[in-house]
Amino acid sequence: MQVAILMIHVAIAIALVVLILLQQGKGADAGASFGGGASQTVFGASGSGNFLSRATGLLAAAFFVTSLTLAYFASRAGQAPEDAGIPDAELIEQQQNAGPTLDEGSSDMDNAAPVLESSDGN
Repeated sequence: MQVAILMIHVAIAIALVVLILLQQGKGADAGASFGGGASQTVFGASGSGNFLSRATGLLAAAFFVTSLTLAYFASRAGQAPEDAGIPDAELIEQQQNAGPTLDEGSSDMDNAAPVLESSDGN
C-alpha cells in the first residue's frame, strides 16, 4: 500500500512540474497586444488560465494528501502493533532471549563426542 501511494506521489509531483511549466507568466499578456492575440485559442476563448490553474490546484491538494499519508506510514513503521494476535508475546520473547540453560551437575564435556586416538602414538 505504501509503495502504491509513493508511486502516485511521484506521478503527481511530475505532473505538477509539467503543469507549472506550461503556464504563462503575468507579463505574457503584453505580447498579445502586439499581434499574438490568437495564441490562446487552443484552450478556448477564456484562455488556458482557468484550466491550468484548476488542474494545478487539484494536483497540489492531492500532493499534500499523499505527503501526509506517507508521513503517517513512516511514523507507524517503527511501532509494533498493539494486538499482534499472539497471547503472552512478552513471555515468549523473554523465553527466546533467555536461551537454553545447563543443569549444575552436567557439563558440556559429558555430552562431547569421544576423540579417537591414532595407533601410531601421535
